[in-house]
Amino acid sequence: MDIKTLGMPLAVAALLTLAGCSTPTVVTLQNGTQYLTKDMPKTKTRDGFFEFEDISGKKVKVRSDEVATIRKEED
Repeated sequence: MDIKTLGMPLAVAALLTLAGCSTPTVVTLQNGTQYLTKDMPKTKTRDGFFEFEDISGKKVKVRSDEVATIRKEED
């Protein structure tokens, strides 16, 4: 087998593996606002904020004291 024959299946397998690593998450704020994210939000930053990207691709940054819960989305 040559590199070209092995390259494509390996690339597809790597992409499928990475796609399986995402963890859809629901971030609920104290005021009831909910954000659905593609992945688990980054842990609290030094300045006291959570940063994440919602499913529409918008970057969101909220103060940690505004966050009520962060949980995995149930299927």
